[in-house]
Amino acid sequence: MATGRGRLLQLHWRGLQALRLPPGGVGAAPGPDGEAAGPAGFRKGPGARSAGRAVLKQCAWRGRRCDQPPKDQPVSLERMPSEILLKIFSYLDAVTLLCAGCVNRRFYHLANDNFIWFRIHTTAFSPKRCNWKVNSAEETVVSMNSLSVEDKEAGYWKKEYITKQRASVTAALAQVLQPVNPYTGLPVKTKEALSFSFSRISGLCWVIILKAKNGQEYVMEHTDLSVHDSSVTIVWYSKNWPQLARLSALDLCGVTPVFMNRSKTPSRNGPRWHSLIAQYNLSNLTESTMIGWDSLIRIFCLHPGLLVGLWKREEELAFVMANLHFHHLVEKSTLGSATVPYELPPHTPLLDDHPEYGLHGYQLHVDMHSGRIFYLCGTFRNLFAKKGSIENGYVKLVVIRFKNNTEHLPLVGKVGLSWRTDVFDGCIKSCSIMDVTLLDEYGKPFWCFSSPVCMRPSGPSDGPNFLGQTYYVDYVDSGGKVHVELVWIKETEEYFIVSLVLYLRTAKINQWFGTAY
Repeated sequence: MATGRGRLLQLHWRGLQALRLPPGGVGAAPGPDGEAAGPAGFRKGPGARSAGRAVLKQCAWRGRRCDQPPKDQPVSLERMPSEILLKIFSYLDAVTLLCAGCVNRRFYHLANDNFIWFRIHTTAFSPKRCNWKVNSAEETVVSMNSLSVEDKEAGYWKKEYITKQRASVTAALAQVLQPVNPYTGLPVKTKEALSFSFSRISGLCWVIILKAKNGQEYVMEHTDLSVHDSSVTIVWYSKNWPQLARLSALDLCGVTPVFMNRSKTPSRNGPRWHSLIAQYNLSNLTESTMIGWDSLIRIFCLHPGLLVGLWKREEELAFVMANLHFHHLVEKSTLGSATVPYELPPHTPLLDDHPEYGLHGYQLHVDMHSGRIFYLCGTFRNLFAKKGSIENGYVKLVVIRFKNNTEHLPLVGKVGLSWRTDVFDGCIKSCSIMDVTLLDEYGKPFWCFSSPVCMRPSGPSDGPNFLGQTYYVDYVDSGGKVHVELVWIKETEEYFIVSLVLYLRTAKINQWFGTAY
């Protein structure tokens, strides 16, 4: 034992000599020529120095091997035990935890841990009291819930938390949309709600999902938006559109963050909720749906309210424009799911006191615009239709009569639909966006739409040609039809609306009022 300890001390001494350090420490006096002196004042030779260096190198190598892992076994989160990962995940907030669950299958199951989500749930939705004492009943409920965490299936408290967060979004939107304008029948704060959607609170935006024939999907966020009196126009354009021949369908969705945080701007990289608004079949881009063109593009109208622009030369996508009416717009953009659109609340039929008199007391608001330029903005009240005006399943509601010159209205400015892309912009003549809001006798929205329309020249016997060249605008959907007749006055270079007629489907009227027309 003594011999072993002496050998270790001798190796240590040689190491100190190799580093030229005095055996007493840094403060000890060195010997001549900078070499440390021993107890008797003699100096060690070069053999001792080389042996000391070898010992120190060996010790340094052993220390490095202990501090650093082998190169063939890198440190990663995936190699960590599940217990350690769960401890790390317990420090994450809800948004980061959901993002971590998208990494791989193992992280997904760990990120669904009920204990973690129960803590997040109770922190966010625990009862807030003004006093310091907590009700014994509340303590009992919390303790029972914590005991039953293990009994729930994986991800139960995650679903509960997300459900309550979505309910808070619905409640916030309901407060904004609750007051209704008695003149328009639409929420008073619809514009505020849309600007509210882009604020820190909601972060609403709209996306289109282009679906390829091989199952691949391309998601594009809107690049431009304009809000009007009763509708919103949303535009998408890009230099990197997928080839049209590879696409089969297009989905229009509203997108909101899953969690609302009033103190932070919503992150577009966090979890988001998709609400399907409408689906379109891109195989319908045919001559029958084309409504206009210019030297660069052709535009096609797909109901409801979608406008698709194609380059003439390449037959590829140039832009996509969606026109959405305010009626239930916020609900459709937030309360649906990724596969199922928002379902309107069931309508209770309004009793018609005098069905023998037909329709009466209706109100129409109609706009024709392009971008932020309005060509027509008119409101018509006290509209009526007699019961005898029912023909071919439609009730005829006359708004502007040809024989009454006082009812004729001009269109302001040169009518045309403006478009733009990353490179070019232009205007397609005779096309515009039409917004129609028809209120029933109780002031409730009965028929609403926003859609691209086009003025087409009438035939020789289709209109009052003696006034000038005549044009017509037609629109048809499941709720009814709109027919507009216009005359071009050459002297003043403007269009005049000389006839405006609505044709309402009797099936819709019977469903709305519980009648049997």
